[in-house]
Amino acid sequence: MIAFDHVGKRYRSPFGREVRALEDFSIELHAGEVFGVAGPNGAGKSTLISLLLGYLGPSEGTIRIAGLDPRRYVEAHGVSYLSELVNIPPGWRAEETLKRYALLAGVTADARDARVEAMIDWMGLGEHRAKRVKQLSKGTLQRLGLAQALLREERVIVLDEPTHGLDPVWTQRFRDVVTSLRRDDRVILIASHNLDELARLADRVAIIDHGRLQRVVDVRGVAEPNGGDRTPYRISLARGVDLLPAVFPHARAVGQGEYQLDGLTLDEVNVGLAALLAQGALVAMVYPVHSMLEQQFREAVGIGEESS
Repeated sequence: MIAFDHVGKRYRSPFGREVRALEDFSIELHAGEVFGVAGPNGAGKSTLISLLLGYLGPSEGTIRIAGLDPRRYVEAHGVSYLSELVNIPPGWRAEETLKRYALLAGVTADARDARVEAMIDWMGLGEHRAKRVKQLSKGTLQRLGLAQALLREERVIVLDEPTHGLDPVWTQRFRDVVTSLRRDDRVILIASHNLDELARLADRVAIIDHGRLQRVVDVRGVAEPNGGDRTPYRISLARGVDLLPAVFPHARAVGQGEYQLDGLTLDEVNVGLAALLAQGALVAMVYPVHSMLEQQFREAVGIGEESS
């Protein structure tokens, strides 16, 4: 549904230096999927979103949404968009804000009040509807931003740091929001620094660094036990700590009774655990230090294990 084909974007700095914000970027986003974008600060995520929304044009390559240039698609069909920083006039009241944005979004007059009311209810804004924007907490303002982004039923949804400022309760509820937004004819793009949330929400995640696509991670896939996934694990034993060096010679103590196992596949970890249990050890806990997505991210952007 969305295709980037060898897209590049160059800027000129105030001092005349060429800045390559995006380079040779190619990927396809399919209808029906939730697609994540992750990368360090300055990696090119904001430029990517600006290109997708038609705010900027590419220096090289092409971008198409359902076969159309982004600007033409947005003008003809619209896109649901939540910006990284929600910037609404501080004197507006919450309900008034949604009514104004519904008008701008083209929600028909006969459906406008009902749609606004539905968004207020969905985002838990009932008790805040009469408050001015400047009176809202950061999390409530973020929910208001989400509400305005979802006023219309669009086929393309772009959410930039959607959980920014949300408390744990609303972070959990946001997952339900994304689940309910899934449709076979819709693509949802979520850009976020929160890798745990992307791992829960997305089907695939693009990792960008220095303006280039480093890799695309299928977070719904299952890692091959003998493959390249060698995320470190930590183990804690209630009994049999003395057996650990023989089974895991390179295990290192990391404090609080835990030991870290580096450089092993999931299959190798399980073989070692079986050997410990067979010798009478009692395993209290074992867990990966990083999620599969986080491990892929660290490898893609060159973060070493010494920074763990």
